[in-house]
Amino acid sequence: MKDLIILIARNLVDNPDAVTVTEIETEKSTTYELRVAPEDMGKVIGKQGRIANSIRSVVKAAAYNKSDKRIFIEIAQ
Repeated sequence: MKDLIILIARNLVDNPDAVTVTEIETEKSTTYELRVAPEDMGKVIGKQGRIANSIRSVVKAAAYNKSDKRIFIEIAQ
């Protein structure tokens, strides 16, 4: 999942070298923290959060059969 998030984010931003993803795993969930350059935040979030919601949907769909854990994506600078 981490590689999928990095692939999507790097194709959206102007500074792909600044994209990092940290995985935080708990018993019932996995949280991925996506960090991008401050000037690329708008490109990853999109108008009214549409791109961010699309990224979340794609990752959740890809993880649907792989585990019983809930998947969360947080976007930070």
